[in-house]
Amino acid sequence: MEVFPINTIALVGNPNSGKTTIFNALTGANQRVSNWPGVTVEKKEGYCTYNQRRFRIIDLPGTYSLGAYSEDELIARDYLLKNQPDVVINVVSATNFERNLYLTTQLLEMGIKVVVALNMFDEAEKQKIGFDLNTLAQKLGIPIVPTVAVGGKGLSELVQTTIDLSARKNKPFLRLSYGEEIDSKINTLEKLLAADHWDYPPRWLALKLVEGDPDLLKLVQKTLLDLPAAQPLANALQELQAEQEKLTLAIVNKRYELITRLTKGSIIRPPKAPVTLSDRLDQILIHKWWGLPILALIMFLVFQLTFKVGGDLLGGLMASGIDTLGQMMETLFEKANFPVWLISFVTEGIFGGVGAVVEFIPLIVVLYLLMGLLEDSGYMARVAYLMDDLMRAIGLQGKTFISMFVGFGCNVPGIMATRSLEQEKERMIAMLINPFMSCGARLPIYLVFIAAFFPKHGGSVLFSLYALGFLVALIMAKVFSKTLFTGETGQFVLELPPYRWPTVRNVLRNMWDNLSGFLQRAGTTVFLVVTLLWVLAVLPYGVEPYSAQSILGRIGLFLAPVFKPAGFGFWQAAVGLFAGIAAKEGVVATLGMVYAGAEEGMALVTAVQQAFTPLTAVSFLVMTLLYTPCAAVLGAIRKETHSLKWALFTAGYTFALGWLSAVLIYQGGRLFGL
Repeated sequence: MEVFPINTIALVGNPNSGKTTIFNALTGANQRVSNWPGVTVEKKEGYCTYNQRRFRIIDLPGTYSLGAYSEDELIARDYLLKNQPDVVINVVSATNFERNLYLTTQLLEMGIKVVVALNMFDEAEKQKIGFDLNTLAQKLGIPIVPTVAVGGKGLSELVQTTIDLSARKNKPFLRLSYGEEIDSKINTLEKLLAADHWDYPPRWLALKLVEGDPDLLKLVQKTLLDLPAAQPLANALQELQAEQEKLTLAIVNKRYELITRLTKGSIIRPPKAPVTLSDRLDQILIHKWWGLPILALIMFLVFQLTFKVGGDLLGGLMASGIDTLGQMMETLFEKANFPVWLISFVTEGIFGGVGAVVEFIPLIVVLYLLMGLLEDSGYMARVAYLMDDLMRAIGLQGKTFISMFVGFGCNVPGIMATRSLEQEKERMIAMLINPFMSCGARLPIYLVFIAAFFPKHGGSVLFSLYALGFLVALIMAKVFSKTLFTGETGQFVLELPPYRWPTVRNVLRNMWDNLSGFLQRAGTTVFLVVTLLWVLAVLPYGVEPYSAQSILGRIGLFLAPVFKPAGFGFWQAAVGLFAGIAAKEGVVATLGMVYAGAEEGMALVTAVQQAFTPLTAVSFLVMTLLYTPCAAVLGAIRKETHSLKWALFTAGYTFALGWLSAVLIYQGGRLFGL
């Protein structure tokens, strides 16, 4: 029976403030990932035990403010107001304290119990930034606890302070004066709004309406007729819209004026900021001319190491282990006189199909360990900054690259990550191009064909495929920004964390998050796909199993002519690609099962060498890179866009683009005699 937590604590903070590091440190393995009710953005929650008390901790999406200009902001704000956690830990970067306080002022205006975790305190000390924490805490009216999340310093004090604050009855409330004109408008709206009609405090709601919050404005307009002061309220809202830009700017300026007053004399910075190691590295790594070539070189080395260590060194051991285990199971089942059909299913379906996917686990582990090292070091945040000019040239902004980078792990969270983008145009384009980011599920396909035809150039081929997907994404983004989604590009704001030595715990957690998703798909979706295809491959009774006369073979023969212009117009390739729409791992699983069943003991790599040529292998790889994303990705697009139309559009245009690219490669290669 689950022990319900005594308190609920929410973690709020700017991106790259160390918020998730604190969450991981407090919860350890006692955490789970689910979706927010009604949306597909991941919700992280965990449990922390301190002095025999158990707390539920919610890690809210990183956000710079609590408006409604991105879905992340909206989710964070609505959770705080509607779910009302006992205490909010506001994680603030000590090196960017003043800028981070903007979010703190908004929390205080909500009347929420807040503890400030002044994180990266060690970095502030290195930059000779001094804090009068007692004075700052008195001015803000809330406790401030210095922390170093990476080393776990100050976390016990943070939890104890949070417990103490939760026991207090009085909640802090910041009633900031925005000037006579704006205060008058807020007071008027507060009186017109029925206090018992909303999930939000009436004064806070009035302030957000004056500020021009689009989500709340729609909400109030939708329910106007139900309010006693409907007409006066409608008139007041109409007047606000006429001067909205001026009012919004005035409110923002007043908050920053408050921050200046609060921090004056309480923060001491050196007359000249010291040049840190991060500054020196940035002069090289995000240089205007050298930055992108260095990025390309780093990623090239990542794929070379991935293939050499995860493929050549460890991959062979995993493949041998699975083959040996499969033979042992077959021998054991035969001695136990198990039915022939069951032996066939286990050896050819599970070990031939699912086993063909699982044997690439070492490569996936190595790739995401290396990616985790880059991310935890602080480099990947700079890549988004580095890519801003390039992204703007195609009508997007640098922050879009973050969602694209997430897509390298899995396109589903990559699509979820587009919620941090403020402009609808950018969100839509980012979702439509994310499937071109080569996810971990495609890796087994690449590695089978690399092992069959390009074993000496594995790292280069792997790098080329990832680069091609990224290039196609940029081209299509430009096309979409000029046709389907026109409009201005949003502003790019990103906090750059200092460079750090990656921590083992964070890197391993990042790797496990990606690997666990791969294993879950292998054990569920891929297993179900292989089971269904195995049944189709051995039916109807009387025909040769795994032959063109089986039901699966007939389906493949029906689909095969579509792929003949691309050079792989045979039924095994057709059913493999069809299975890949359910899950990309299904391509290798299907080929492994079909070829293992057709000729017992035949290795998948050997079968691929017999069925394909180097040219058709390249066209097949490009097809699998670009064609229709898996069902989970299409489902995520439908949920995010609230429209089946865009999911079907994505399925159709990516298939057409993948097919056309494969045909051009194959036919062009034939013209050159390849």
